Amino acid sequence: MSLPPEKASELKQIIHQQLVKMDVHGRIREVLAETIREELAPEHQQLSTEDLIKALRQRGIIDDVMKELKFVTDVNEKEMTSAPKPSTHFVDREPPVLKKTNIDPTRRYLYLQVLGGKAFLEHLQEPEPLPGQICSTFTLCLHFRNQRFRSKPVPCACEPDFHDGFLLEVHKDSLGDGSKMVDATTMLSICDPVHMVLIRTDTFGETTLVASYFLEWRSVLAAENGITNVAVELLGVGTESKVSVGILNIRLEMYPQLNKMLSPEITNTQFALERQKTAEKERLFLVYAKQWWREYLQIRPTHNVRLVKIFAQDENGVNRPVCSYIRPLRAGRLLDAPRQAARFVSVLGYERAPVIGGGSGKQEQWCTLLAFLCRNKGDCEDHANLLCSLLLGFGLEAFVCVGTKAKGVPHTWVMTCGTDGTITFWESLTGHRYIHRPINPDDPPLVEQPKPLYPYRTIGCIFNHQKFFANCQPSDAVEVCVFDLHDESKWKPMSGEAIKSVCSPGTTSSVPPFPPLCASTIDAAITSNEIELQLRILVSEHRKDLGLSTVWDDHLSYLLSPALAAYELERTTSISAGNEEFQDAVRRAVPDGHTFKGFPIHFVYRNARRAFATCLRSPFCEEIIYCRGDQVRLAVRVRVFTYPESACAVWIMFACKYRSVL
Repeated sequence: MSLPPEKASELKQIIHQQLVKMDVHGRIREVLAETIREELAPEHQQLSTEDLIKALRQRGIIDDVMKELKFVTDVNEKEMTSAPKPSTHFVDREPPVLKKTNIDPTRRYLYLQVLGGKAFLEHLQEPEPLPGQICSTFTLCLHFRNQRFRSKPVPCACEPDFHDGFLLEVHKDSLGDGSKMVDATTMLSICDPVHMVLIRTDTFGETTLVASYFLEWRSVLAAENGITNVAVELLGVGTESKVSVGILNIRLEMYPQLNKMLSPEITNTQFALERQKTAEKERLFLVYAKQWWREYLQIRPTHNVRLVKIFAQDENGVNRPVCSYIRPLRAGRLLDAPRQAARFVSVLGYERAPVIGGGSGKQEQWCTLLAFLCRNKGDCEDHANLLCSLLLGFGLEAFVCVGTKAKGVPHTWVMTCGTDGTITFWESLTGHRYIHRPINPDDPPLVEQPKPLYPYRTIGCIFNHQKFFANCQPSDAVEVCVFDLHDESKWKPMSGEAIKSVCSPGTTSSVPPFPPLCASTIDAAITSNEIELQLRILVSEHRKDLGLSTVWDDHLSYLLSPALAAYELERTTSISAGNEEFQDAVRRAVPDGHTFKGFPIHFVYRNARRAFATCLRSPFCEEIIYCRGDQVRLAVRVRVFTYPESACAVWIMFACKYRSVL
């Protein structure tokens, strides 16, 4: 098969780079000198090429070179060799292989390259990771016009070795831009930024939000040759939102190249106009919100202490109207029903915004959706905003509620209004649903009142992407609250036009676009097996320390699977099923005179050692792990249920059967 001249030269260059990297020339010189010394000194014969190749083959150098050079085979052929084991650290010995992608020549693309970082001073003292050593890593996540990308993890360092390229499609049919090639002037009106989120993952798999940045990419439209290099200074989040955490070197390039570039004056004028329009809309909304708040306080002086939240700070310390954190979000094929969406949101990790220093004050931080999803955990506000957006996407009338739980702790949850007037509360942290039936305080004492099952005490306001209502009923207690949103004597509304002016996505809006959800990358069966094997080892070692032997019953372990599946089904649908078959199977597996004990537990993380330590805190689990008796057989079953964004519900069940000896 003949190659075009340019492909042949490219292949030669790749092979040359690999040979230089392996120092093959130096090794050949050593073999040549050694061969001449050992074999040619007595006779002084002439050394042939065949003799040299034979010597190189005997010393394994040719085999090493062939192993290092990866040849791409036809995609239809099956790879005959076994897949190499993944390395435990992020040091690439192989040269980076550029993946090919199909490019439509009639479309415009933005090629964004991240060419390393510098001045990440928090990691100035970070030692170089040793080969095989697991270390903390940085991962860069991007979102641009309904497209999401993720960089390869790189070890945390003062100068992290980011080297990734992302091909961003500037316009897509799905966004209504048609199929014509856009010119520079049209692209200048596309004001969607590239949202970049930097995540740090520690050695235990815990994630931390390091920075969130909105990149203005349109400067490339006025750059010479359609290429520009940008040094992006990343600022911290929350209380550190004014502190620099590092600098990323970014290169932007338009593809195909523009026939006509814009002048810098035109782009700068456009940016200034957009900022001016946005600032004016936000100023007008602030004026309206102040007037609205004064009117609300005049209804009743006690309204001053109610939790009526109009603005909230995001991870960058920017005050945004709360309605801008909600948007109808459709999950495509990833989620099938509202209750499944509630289950998905509940298995995302819960973590309060970090506070530096002591005190009981809560740090406010409502994350943008991309930051929440990339970190895979957030506060109750983040969970409630996502659940409300998903329920709106499923066609329900949903609102986020701001109020308090027991002991006056501020809390947010979600509420849906049925067409028949049914009010349902959704707890975003657990997935639980509660039907709200208000108590009528004017009823006679003998009238039986409904007993509320929900944990909520007071409610100050409710909102979604289009509406905002403040509670102006005499009492803000949830149990007596009537959710007749059309009655302005009970709920004071904000102007829908005012909310729309600052919260709807548009050309002059500072509201970040919502990213689409991503499918899970976790293989449920493989992950379940891995955790189960690790737990078996941990249990065996723990019992060995106590002087107890461990015998595993594989059949009993398998019989625990239906119970775990039923538990997850119940969490998702509130329907319990399959318990009779499980109990019957266990009775058949446990002989007469034997005792069976089981302990199920649920986690939202995949760390087996951490899960085992938590299980041992339960006296019920401890009884099983420390079980003594005659013919003791232990069983453990793990079942991982995957959800979008690589979130997962991990169910573990420990069990034992034994004959009691009194």
